[in-house]
Amino acid sequence: MTLPLDIFKRWLQVERGYSPLTVESYLSDIRELCLYCRQAGNVDPLQAETLRGFIASLHGKNSAASVARKLSALRTFFRYLVREQIIDENPLQGIANPKLVRYIPSFLTVDEVFCLLDAPDDRDSFAFRDQAVMELLYATGMRVSELVACNCDALDFDTGMVRVMGKGRKERIVPFGRAAAEALHRYFPQRETLIVARLERGHPPERDALFLNNRGSRLTARSVERFISMYGRRAGIQVTVTPHGLRHSFATHLLEMGADLRTVQELLGHVSLSTTQKYTHVNMEHLTRVYDQAHPQARQQQKNRPPQSGQEE
Repeated sequence: MTLPLDIFKRWLQVERGYSPLTVESYLSDIRELCLYCRQAGNVDPLQAETLRGFIASLHGKNSAASVARKLSALRTFFRYLVREQIIDENPLQGIANPKLVRYIPSFLTVDEVFCLLDAPDDRDSFAFRDQAVMELLYATGMRVSELVACNCDALDFDTGMVRVMGKGRKERIVPFGRAAAEALHRYFPQRETLIVARLERGHPPERDALFLNNRGSRLTARSVERFISMYGRRAGIQVTVTPHGLRHSFATHLLEMGADLRTVQELLGHVSLSTTQKYTHVNMEHLTRVYDQAHPQARQQQKNRPPQSGQEE
């Protein structure tokens, strides 16, 4: 059977509003199944036996998370085919996802975040821009893809709110605070200079984009990842700092300061509360450490606790 990838692609783009990168990721996973079927002797991709063989071929070459992601793309595709009455039933019914190791996100301490935000200085040509980027990421918990796609008209300085276009083109409104607003105002004159320089080179300016690169074009996610990692090293932070690490830090610090889980879910743009709940594990570890360090009874228990095997007394 020839799988109707073209109409599925249009459905992902128009009906689901997925980004080009997400659409291509879905199609790539389905093409991988098609390639497996050809190499196995043109077996039917809609047979459960074929799919089990395909899944088995993925193990060893991919992590459990990657296998689960590929299966998620295939489930979406087959559900679409059932909905359009192209096939009668989803062939992946009854086939379970691989068991995933619970992922505890890494995050920075509040002091580490402040050191990171202060890292840009006179050595950096784009210090104001880079600081504004990091302030906005930490103030809002935005994904880096959402940040680089952000336009100037998404910012409302009167209310201190930014309109964020998330996954599936789902819009949310997030406050960004005074520190981020001040950093943005310091960056705007440089942004105007970049626009003028682009005009002088004979190129149409990108007036909508909030963050620009040295050519006056929209800043890319890869560039943001690169300079945030550099500033993390300069600040003396022992772990590699990423834009997503700032997102994790945003959520963790909110919970540590008493924010409720539903609020954090809304701010992060998570569809499912279970996605946000991973931050409660981080928060519980933090609370346990604070308790062990601060509570008199806990300190006494640690003092009297017998050493574990392999430990010196």
